[in-house]
Amino acid sequence: MKIGFIGAGAMAQTLAYHALRSGHQVMLSNSRGPESLAAVATRFGCQVGTSQQAAEFGDVVVIAVPLYAYNRLPKEQLEGKVVLDLLNYFPHRDGYITELNSSDTTTSELLASYLTGSKVVKAFNSITVQDLQRDARPQGAADRRAIPIASNDAQAKELVAKLIDDFGFDVADGGKLSESWRFERFRPAYCVAAPKDKLERILASTTQDTVVADGHWLHTRYV
Repeated sequence: MKIGFIGAGAMAQTLAYHALRSGHQVMLSNSRGPESLAAVATRFGCQVGTSQQAAEFGDVVVIAVPLYAYNRLPKEQLEGKVVLDLLNYFPHRDGYITELNSSDTTTSELLASYLTGSKVVKAFNSITVQDLQRDARPQGAADRRAIPIASNDAQAKELVAKLIDDFGFDVADGGKLSESWRFERFRPAYCVAAPKDKLERILASTTQDTVVADGHWLHTRYV
């Protein structure tokens, strides 16, 4: 499968590593242009390009940019694409977004409202880059952790679930994009290392009133 990346920070590079290790083709891009990624391309053995080129390249396109930049994405080139949404809301960085603070929408719904022709799938927002680097396990491993996922498109969700499995993780179904708040920041599932059955129970038991302290995952690990 071809996977394009818009954004080439630590999270994107770690996912790109897993993708290449799993036999997929990768193109990385960032806002500074492909020339700035020459060393990464050499190290990884992947392609680099502009964000428009990465969007056109990918069967799946990973969005790994700050939330404040969501409406600068190449909307035309992402038309019809499966878009893997890693976005999280940090008000000190992204600015105050009223509809997110009031829980009237989710970060994924905000992205989908801009990328109206894309198939948005929320995943990999709820794992730290350090855990993403070290926690991948083969199928059937007793300590294999799960990644929560949400989408309004069943086929797109299934495709991304296969990628998650390829990368070394199980999948915990988090429902539709409107339900993805259950694994956003300050929720018990956010960045917590847990097996599939435990993570799905956490997601199911989380209500709008269920809030935890930032960094709770540092002291909560089930695998």
